This record gives sequence, structure tokens and C-alpha cells, in this order.
Amino acid sequence: MPKIVDHDQYRKDLLSKCFDLFAQKGYGSITMRQIAQGLQVSTGTLYHYFPSKEALFEQLVEEISQQDISAALAEMDGAKTLAEAMTALGRYLVRHEDYCIKWTYIWVDYCQYQDVNDVRNNSVFKRVNRRYQQAVCDFLGIQDTVIATFVLSLINGLILEKLWCNETIDFPEQCDLLGKMLAAYLQQNRPNILATKHS
Repeated sequence: MPKIVDHDQYRKDLLSKCFDLFAQKGYGSITMRQIAQGLQVSTGTLYHYFPSKEALFEQLVEEISQQDISAALAEMDGAKTLAEAMTALGRYLVRHEDYCIKWTYIWVDYCQYQDVNDVRNNSVFKRVNRRYQQAVCDFLGIQDTVIATFVLSLINGLILEKLWCNETIDFPEQCDLLGKMLAAYLQQNRPNILATKHS
């Protein structure tokens, strides 16, 4: 009897292993042949699931965004106040610091080999960005993407600082400060939100 293969799960398994390959070699340096060797599959198998390195990277971004949001929200589950949520976010960043730095490195490396307009107009990246923004909005109980973008930009900036070996960056301390800033802003501009979302 032939072996039944769950192709979607197999594709996800391949993607999860690609993360480390991109982190080790960089997007620009690694070839599809090297990826196949690293995954211990034939190049034919790799091309069956991913028609190009670009397509592979796009699917990796999709997969990681879903995992990141689920993991971060699970970390903050049970937080009853904004302060508790920011404390949980700080813990999450500390626990996953190595992963966050590697993923940021992969992104920076990817972007240096692309035309900025191609990256900006990529439908996958736009969708993923909206997914991250919506997760922040849902958590805060708002529909203000400007605030969501600010939160995400600050977190990404902290991770970049860690990538650049800035030893003064303390994730819990910065997340605590972010929580205080958000609480003050929301209290002044949307006083009912904090009471309804985190009561």
C-alpha cells in the first residue's frame, strides 16, 4: 500500500528547516541546490513545493507570521491589564531573543538583494504586515493601525538594536515603558478602551 503523504504538513516541515539555513548562509548567498542539500531532499522535490527561492521565502514569511502571532498571543493570554501584557511581551522577547535576531538578520539580508519597490509592493508581505497590525489592534481593542504600526516599529527597532549588539537594550524595561506610553495615550485619546478591554 502506497505511503500517504500530507503534502501541506511536509511543506511546512521543509519551511521550518529553511529558517536555520537562511540564518546560517543568508538569503543572497544560499542557492536552491544548497537548500535542497541542507534539507536532505532532491532539488526536484524542493522545486515541486517551491518554484523559486523567492516563492520559498514568501511562504516562509507567511508561515512564520502565523506562528509568531500565535506564540506571542499565547504568551500574553491571561493578561488583564495593558501593563501585564507588556510584561508578558518583554518576557517573550527575552525568551525568543536569538530567534528574533536571526529572523531580523534574514529579513535585512533578503531586502539588500531586492528592489525596494518590489518589496514594498509584494502582496505576501503586505498581507503579513496587515496580519501583524490586526493582531496588535485586536489585543489593544482598537482599530487604529497608526498605533499598531508604532508598536510593531518599536519592537522591530529594539530587535535591530540587539542585532547591532547594543547591550543597553533591556526588553522588559522597554516593554514596560511602551506600556506606560500606550496607557497614557489611550487614556487621553480613547478613555473607554482601557476600561472595556482590560477590565
